[in-house]
Amino acid sequence: ITLIIIIVFAVSTLWCGVRSKELAKQRELLQQAVAKGYEGLTSCPGWVGEYWNALAANPQDSGAPLDLLMDKTHGPHTTAWWVNGVQLKLGLLGKVIGFSVLAMQIGQIQSFDPSQAQDLLRNLTSGLGVALLTTMVGLVGNILLGLQLTRLDRFADALIADCQRAGLNVAPHTGN
Repeated sequence: ITLIIIIVFAVSTLWCGVRSKELAKQRELLQQAVAKGYEGLTSCPGWVGEYWNALAANPQDSGAPLDLLMDKTHGPHTTAWWVNGVQLKLGLLGKVIGFSVLAMQIGQIQSFDPSQAQDLLRNLTSGLGVALLTTMVGLVGNILLGLQLTRLDRFADALIADCQRAGLNVAPHTGN
């Protein structure tokens, strides 16, 4: 289970990197369009351009372009947050399995002989080790991936805010 948690964390971290690269690309397109002024806003490629063109067509935002932009900037993160929760649950599952192994080993003891104490302790600590290791790895993975996803969410929030701020310049030029 520990290996599964580590693999889930590694894949999720790679996904966060790809996602942050895409958000940075969209941010760069936004900055380039803003630098060009109104013409840049209406001809901007990417999510931001789609939002601005929809906003220029209907400045009241009644066609839900903001909702579509938010879905593109934040939508994939919901699945990643679910995966983040899975790491924690896998850690807890490992704890249950570890304690089950510990309980089974205790249940197999027929009689206690002081000469068997060292072997008994060695066997019991293996179940306890599984429980503690998987819980620790699940918690650490959950915390680290949570930090990454929080940063992605904040970056996406800033992208939307900047897009809306620049979008305010689109509506006055439409003749409405």
